[in-house]
Amino acid sequence: AWRVLESGGSELDAVERGCGQCEIDQCDGSVGYGGSPDESGETTLDAMIMDGNTMEVGAVADLRRVKNAIGVARKVIEHTKHTLLVGESASLFAVRMGFPYEDLTTQKSLSLYSVWLNQSCQPNYWKNVVPDSSKSCGPYKRHEEVTYKEEETSSQRSVHNHDTIGMVVIGVSGTVASGTSTNGAIHKLPGRVGDSPIAGAGSYADSTAGGAAATGDGDIMMRFLPSYQAVEYMRMGTDPTVACQKVISRIQKYTPKFFGAIICANTTGSYGAACNKIPGFTQFHFMVSSPLLRRPTEQVVDCI
Repeated sequence: AWRVLESGGSELDAVERGCGQCEIDQCDGSVGYGGSPDESGETTLDAMIMDGNTMEVGAVADLRRVKNAIGVARKVIEHTKHTLLVGESASLFAVRMGFPYEDLTTQKSLSLYSVWLNQSCQPNYWKNVVPDSSKSCGPYKRHEEVTYKEEETSSQRSVHNHDTIGMVVIGVSGTVASGTSTNGAIHKLPGRVGDSPIAGAGSYADSTAGGAAATGDGDIMMRFLPSYQAVEYMRMGTDPTVACQKVISRIQKYTPKFFGAIICANTTGSYGAACNKIPGFTQFHFMVSSPLLRRPTEQVVDCI
């Protein structure tokens, strides 16, 4: 992304190239093809890109059989008046835009799926169904009489185990663009869409204030529009680090054990990040490139 900017490319070009490289590299197994199979064993992709000058957003969700999700999202901005395309229709649009159909399944994703089936489909995302989803595979159906019980789960994660690439790019004149790409939650229900392709949730860019991008448990994060909220804090003059921390604190009040982190950058180039502290996830690592740094540099923040 930084090389694109240095060679005269636009902020949107940089976001698309940076996130697209992660899709090719299958970053962490959680971006791009061949990772995070859903309940049926298929890998599907979510991505979005946002122009902070025009406030245009292009996004795709539940994209199937097309590898370059962020590239397709960019084409939604360039060739449609829409914001978000989903599922098979998003794939058909991608093909019309010149993207090839490709198998997103790999031996690794098949192996992950096989292991999960052999572990009685644990963990999964069902609740209040029969048979007991905590002990067996489906097909599930709802109880005739449902007794609701809240289950607080926090999975063990290492500090390097993020599940989305999120990127904020600030141009030389303060122009902002942002984007995300992910293959979503592993073993998700087919059709599930997380926070990543949702404007204001997965990322947000406004060239009058700044940009933000989030990673973590998208089902929880998206309810709070954390990226939009962070940008609004920065609009009010809040330091990017504090803006990120305030966003995490808001979510903590409702779900203290959620997995999540956010990066924030304002139009002057100041930046920060924050994360929620849970067992196995006490620090958040993110990368920064700027004219002040000789090379892309890894930064670390302690979770709150």
